[in-house]
Amino acid sequence: MKRHTVIDSPYDPLTLVADDDGVLCGLYVVGQRHRPPQESFGERDDTLFDEATEQLNAYFEGELKEFTVQLRLIGTPFQRSVWDQLRRIPYGETRSYGELAEALGNTGASRAVGLANGKNPIGIIVPCHRVIGAGGSLTGYGGGLDRKRRLLDLESGSALF
Repeated sequence: MKRHTVIDSPYDPLTLVADDDGVLCGLYVVGQRHRPPQESFGERDDTLFDEATEQLNAYFEGELKEFTVQLRLIGTPFQRSVWDQLRRIPYGETRSYGELAEALGNTGASRAVGLANGKNPIGIIVPCHRVIGAGGSLTGYGGGLDRKRRLLDLESGSALF
């Protein structure tokens, strides 16, 4: 049975979800597109999420650049391959949907990459906010473009909270 908690962040409350084994399988912001229904998150349990909470707080303070918390990414094989590529984008850098498609060996898959990116169940930690449009434009972020801009600003060192 899944369990969840809600933590405060500079980007509104974050809902963290763990699977039956206590492994993080979801991180959602308020109003996020493709956010599962609240009742699917299971009972609230604030005891399971210390490591994830500590790492997220360090990230928001600008002290953590790479997450090490254990994750369970649940999706199709293609989605998981996209999410794996997201985790390879270094802190403070961005990639276009086309660049991700190319890294996957399918230059024509930009739209499919965008769809998989939008279904990322563990935002921030799996950094879908680091994906931008071909011309460098901010496009498509399930948590909203304002949050995307703020996360990118945080990583570039120009964030103001």
